Amino acid sequence: MAMFGLTDEQEELRRVVRAFAEKEVRPHVSEWDEAGTFPAAVVKQLGELGLMGVIFPEELGGAGMGYVEYVLAIEELSRVDGSIGIIVASHNSLCTNHIMLAGNDAQRQRWVTKLAAGEWLGAWGLTEPGSGSDAGGMRTRAVRGEGGWVLNGSKNFITNGSYADCAVVLANTDPAKGTHGGVSAFLVERGTPGFRPGKKENKLGLRASDTAELIFEDCVVPEENLIGREGEGFKDAMRVLDGGRISIAALALGMARGALDAALKYATERHQFGKAIADFQAIQFKLATMATELDAAWLLTMRAARMKDAGQKVTMESAMAKLYASEAACRICEEGVQIHGGYGFIKDYPAEKFYRDVKLCTIGEGTSEIQRIVISRELLKGLK
Repeated sequence: MAMFGLTDEQEELRRVVRAFAEKEVRPHVSEWDEAGTFPAAVVKQLGELGLMGVIFPEELGGAGMGYVEYVLAIEELSRVDGSIGIIVASHNSLCTNHIMLAGNDAQRQRWVTKLAAGEWLGAWGLTEPGSGSDAGGMRTRAVRGEGGWVLNGSKNFITNGSYADCAVVLANTDPAKGTHGGVSAFLVERGTPGFRPGKKENKLGLRASDTAELIFEDCVVPEENLIGREGEGFKDAMRVLDGGRISIAALALGMARGALDAALKYATERHQFGKAIADFQAIQFKLATMATELDAAWLLTMRAARMKDAGQKVTMESAMAKLYASEAACRICEEGVQIHGGYGFIKDYPAEKFYRDVKLCTIGEGTSEIQRIVISRELLKGLK
């Protein structure tokens, strides 16, 4: 269906990404999910399509598009498989975007060009075994040593962790200052002595997306790999997350749309009591609520994307989009299972996978609870 307020070029992008997802991804979804297979070949193809650098300028190897186009691309990929959506989202919004926002020109030339063109895959390391929502509790340390900085510690739940060619890693450089001036960001390339991926997680959903530990043992990183100013890593990470949350909202939208499409198809094909279950008001009301919540989430997400493209601050709007889209998507995917009845509980139908996959959206890049803190904090600013 045509989407409100999109240009012809944006509609064309949707069609192209949808066609790619249907042809290259859909036939493999169950097999990748079951085996936890990372779809490396498809990631390469996504790079060729320009989707590994949607929001980066053409002169740096990117597609030169904006956040509206980015949302459309993530949504269409996630409509078929959220694992593909999150691989692309994490690479664009977190790793590459951190270098773009906080790095200098030499760093952008050196790394963004490879990442945006899809030659390299990126990861972003903030979360640790002992610090999730409490990012200030991070224990990974970076101390000045011979040849630059020496990193020790570990990160966990890192998307693309086992396969990334480089990772932007947040580390404590002055623990006494905490998040306000004590955290810095470093780019660590694959193959750097003392840096290795650790345990790959066995997950509830999004199983074709790789989630792993990153381990640093006396890992020496040169001075020129410090991204942004020393002590400003946490502040930069929060700016990165403002954009990243738009992509998690898009991820949720895509899975919810996939779940609604599957429910509509099933409701018209499944017959009980002599007619299609879509003819029963109980099912019609479920479908109506699902579609309405999906459109509301889409509009909130598009508002944040348009504001971001206009260069406006989106801290509250991106948090609202992520909060509402992720929670609405969980409800939509749950109703998708319910409409399928017993068939919603088995792997022959897509409903159960959307239900498993979508839950991550209320957790990753700041839980729903953290989003509510962000939103309320923004609302109350200036009232005190």
